[in-house]
Amino acid sequence: MASPSNRHTVKEFSLIPKIINGGIAGIIGVSCVFPLDLVKTRLQNQQIGPNGEKMYKSMFDCFKKTYKAEGYFGMYRGSAVNILLITPEKAIKLAANDFFRFNLTTTDGKLPIFRQMLAGGLAGLCQIVITTPMELLKIQMQDAGRVAAQAKDASKSILKPSATQIAMDLVRTNGIIGLYKGTGATMLRDVSFSVVYFPLFAALNDFGPRKSDGSGEAVFWCSFLSGCVAGSLAALAVNPFDVIKTRLQAIKKAEGEMQFNGIADCIRKTFVNEGPQAFFKGGFCRMIVIAPLFGIAQMIYFLGVAESILGITQKKV
Repeated sequence: MASPSNRHTVKEFSLIPKIINGGIAGIIGVSCVFPLDLVKTRLQNQQIGPNGEKMYKSMFDCFKKTYKAEGYFGMYRGSAVNILLITPEKAIKLAANDFFRFNLTTTDGKLPIFRQMLAGGLAGLCQIVITTPMELLKIQMQDAGRVAAQAKDASKSILKPSATQIAMDLVRTNGIIGLYKGTGATMLRDVSFSVVYFPLFAALNDFGPRKSDGSGEAVFWCSFLSGCVAGSLAALAVNPFDVIKTRLQAIKKAEGEMQFNGIADCIRKTFVNEGPQAFFKGGFCRMIVIAPLFGIAQMIYFLGVAESILGITQKKV
């Protein structure tokens, strides 16, 4: 999900292949890693009880208990909305980053690190139009099983509604703005992630071997590994923001869990009640979710899958 490296920034700007590449990468990536993303969400939303009790002891414990309680398909709860919206999200991210990199390139063809970070940050800002409602609906679906399992009275266990039902309830109650609960936290996470990720990917991708066709582009496995490494490191760096976003977007809470009134309140209460380590809950999960997602996206992007489908000849620079 990134532009080519600095030396290849100035390329013909073509939107349709980016949409297709982003969609293919997103669907494949989400299908592969969604169970881990579900575990990540439940770990981040889990709060420590008054006596120090926790529902999940670790990532593996969460995976085991979720699978036992909800089965294989329960591990994919909320994946439909993610797959549906992943194409426009990736298309916006790809196209916006390329657009800003193209326009921020200096007259001598260079793209300084600050401008790379600016381009990435602006791309992250653009994508929240799709990301916020997608994440909001996904989190309700993913976390419903955890909240229901913690209900003291089984007869009052929280139901697991569909994404459509959740969306309709939010729109009916708060209008279209209801789908944008947690926008500030989503912006904080996505902008900071893109600021770190895009320049880091470009730098790593520049180190690898080049294709033998004279294009100067990195070989596909180099782009894949660069995407994996840059994605996982950026994910860990901004994990505190992801924890905040996840908690603010969780509409249903288990009995006795804290409610939060904005970003500052969430940070304060989480820090006071759970300590600084709480901001890195689900961090390892998030790293191993993001790494293949971005690795696959970079590989598809540089292999030119969409161009092959559309019969477009890729121009060399």
